[in-house]
Amino acid sequence: MSRNRLVLLAVALMLALGALPSLAQTEPVTITISTWAGVDEAAELQVILDEINASQSEYQIVHSPIPSDYYTQVKTQIAGGVGADLYWIDQNNMALASEGVFLPLTDCLAGAEPGTAGDVNDYYPGILAVNVFEDEVYGLPWIAQPVVTYYNKDLFDAAGLDYPTPDWTWDDFVAMAKALTLDTNGDGEIDQWGFTNNGWPPPYIFVWQAGGELISPDFTEAPIDSPEFLEGFEFYLSTAYNPEMSPSREIIAEQGFGEMFKAGKIAMFMGGAADDLDRVEGLNVGVVRVPGHPRTGSHVTFAWNASTVISANTAHPDLACKALLAVTEGIHHWKIVSPRISQATVEHLVSSEPRKAASAEAIVAAAQEMRALPIFGNYAEFDSIFWSKFWGPLINNETDLTPAELAAEVRPELEETLPE
Repeated sequence: MSRNRLVLLAVALMLALGALPSLAQTEPVTITISTWAGVDEAAELQVILDEINASQSEYQIVHSPIPSDYYTQVKTQIAGGVGADLYWIDQNNMALASEGVFLPLTDCLAGAEPGTAGDVNDYYPGILAVNVFEDEVYGLPWIAQPVVTYYNKDLFDAAGLDYPTPDWTWDDFVAMAKALTLDTNGDGEIDQWGFTNNGWPPPYIFVWQAGGELISPDFTEAPIDSPEFLEGFEFYLSTAYNPEMSPSREIIAEQGFGEMFKAGKIAMFMGGAADDLDRVEGLNVGVVRVPGHPRTGSHVTFAWNASTVISANTAHPDLACKALLAVTEGIHHWKIVSPRISQATVEHLVSSEPRKAASAEAIVAAAQEMRALPIFGNYAEFDSIFWSKFWGPLINNETDLTPAELAAEVRPELEETLPE
């Protein structure tokens, strides 16, 4: 028997016995994703990952959560050239893209089917913009959570007040907040407040509604001394620790910020659309969009958002791209609010989070007017200056200057941080 025939016979025998692996049966590549998810959230995410992993054989996604000190560890991993292939990154930290640590997604998103997670035209432009640097997309948003107003219906009923309506204004809000600030037990001490503000909600809501901007659209100015900015910011300040409508910082520190609403001591609370404040046992809670500016009619609201990125250190960019698209699609059917325009419906929101059925209409309405912060490479320094030298001193009564005087003083320093 010839040598070639012997070799062929041996190969055939090995295949029959399963001793020679087939090229079509290579092991799938492991793609890791790191998030800040805690135990419960991680368990919910794992359901999505299990479904993805069961659907294909090229890769398997492994979750590597970092539930504490997240960004310190992420930055250390990236700097060391190690770590996960995919990361969750929130809006403020998307500025890291300017340092070249995330993979640009131009090739990954090329040819994406319309109406899928890779279709950049299906994202709210203001939310997607957080992920764009020098015309490159570096992350896919997976949540855009607008701020809405939660209100305790029982407290409104007891005070004989009508509930807030979608067209309510700052004036309506103030009147309600003051009317709901009461000494309910007659001991001479206020024990129920109409509103609470300890630095949250973000002042940008009211600034934007008044027509002001924190940073100009072309990133060349920080017009915090404009009449529009100051009007919105001063309204915001008027609601913070105001004894006519909100508890003091000492009371909040003692009893807890959100906890006071859950305890039935706060009538109105501005929180994220995904918060659990409308499903607290024993509370009859309604949801409405934030009050609007009485002159402009704007109900623009702030949206906290986060995205998934691909590390520039990944050894498998093509498979990491496929995993990114699959994970993002899955999360869009889990987290609310989905940042995609095609999914901005009551039906989609309720299917993602059935516990939000009663408030879904108000949340979807708020999403139509949500805005994200303008982010640029040096945003962390800008934000630090804005808080430490303007926002913080004003809300904490640590300056004798008026908002207008302080704005004029701080603006040049803010503008030094903007892109040249």
